[in-house]
Amino acid sequence: MARPVRILLFATARAAVGRPEIEWTVPADGMPARALAADLAKAYPRLAPTLRASRLVRNGRPIGRPSERVRPGDEFAIHPPYGGG
Repeated sequence: MARPVRILLFATARAAVGRPEIEWTVPADGMPARALAADLAKAYPRLAPTLRASRLVRNGRPIGRPSERVRPGDEFAIHPPYGGG
C-alpha cells in the first residue's frame, strides 16, 4: 500500500486550510507538482491565491520545475511569502 504525501502548510497557507498539515493521496507513479497544487486549490479554494505566490518544496528542496513529480511518501511543503521584522 502506497503512503500518502505529507503536505506541510506555513503562514497564510496554514490559515487558509485551517491546520498545519494534511495527507494527500497521489498515484503510485506520482504526479507533477503543478497538478498537485491545482488539486489542492480545488479542494481548498481559500488556498488558491496563496499557492500562486508560494514557493513549493519537495523533501526539503525547492521544486525547480512545475513538472517535477511528487510521489507517495514525499513531503511537500507550501511556503508563502513571509513578512516581519
